[in-house]
Amino acid sequence: MSKQPPSKQNPHIPEQAFDLYDEYAHGQIDRRRFLSGLSKLAIAGVSAGALVQALSPNYAQAGQVSFNDPNILARWQTFASPKGHGKGRGYLVHPAEPTEPLPAVVVIHENRGLNPYVADVARRLAKAGFLAFAPDGLHPAGGYPGNDDDGRRMQREMDRDKLIEDLFAAARFVHDHPDSNGRLGVVGFCFGGSMANRMAVDLPELIDAAVPFYGSPPDLERVDRIRAPLMIQMGGSDQRINAMWPDYQAPLEAHQVNYQAHVYPDAPQGFHNDSTPRYRPEAAALAWQRAIDFFNQQLTI
Repeated sequence: MSKQPPSKQNPHIPEQAFDLYDEYAHGQIDRRRFLSGLSKLAIAGVSAGALVQALSPNYAQAGQVSFNDPNILARWQTFASPKGHGKGRGYLVHPAEPTEPLPAVVVIHENRGLNPYVADVARRLAKAGFLAFAPDGLHPAGGYPGNDDDGRRMQREMDRDKLIEDLFAAARFVHDHPDSNGRLGVVGFCFGGSMANRMAVDLPELIDAAVPFYGSPPDLERVDRIRAPLMIQMGGSDQRINAMWPDYQAPLEAHQVNYQAHVYPDAPQGFHNDSTPRYRPEAAALAWQRAIDFFNQQLTI
């Protein structure tokens, strides 16, 4: 039986388990291979089943801003998506008593729909003074199903082109919202990070700032279309995404795109997600404060 060193932050979870989870979460291996790989990593009497449970999100213990926080107002909002599935739905949050139009941010979820962690991110933005909108890409299929495994399956089975158009329509919706000041940022995680990169390419007239967290690059042949400043956030141990970075950085440099890139040592993909053992509190706090400062700088009129 293989013996892998455990994570410093999570002493019962071998480091290689995080890599296996990343491969499973992104469809590179199926559940059988995921469980088989975990069984070879079991240490100190920790079973593969226990590792699965430890690696899975626990939304009951996460969340930084309550949905009934008196300083914010949150509601579900539908929007038109004529090029997508016809209609989308998302979570709209803003300060309870805005005194002036607000900078807007669209929040793009991972490859599993609008789970409680991403909804909490939208509330954090509202607490910081933004008009935040987190669309649920799974709305046409019934919405986030309550667990990430089913959410991943549902999103994988959707028409990807229509899903992307729905997310574009969500960006247009919040940009044009009566409470918006007309400037729009995008932040996304994993799949959402790749969508943040893509929106900067495909919606240059709309996006004024983009913060992709561990997202794959857009079409490298179209990087010259980017007009918005970028803040690219990466985990130091995220081998899959980091391997793509040099090829992305080259056209960013060649086309003089305004960007900054931050790498957080020893942090895996998903380090910002406080509902999972991949969470790295110090890296997450620093990355988030940088994102808030960046949006304030770029979106405030």
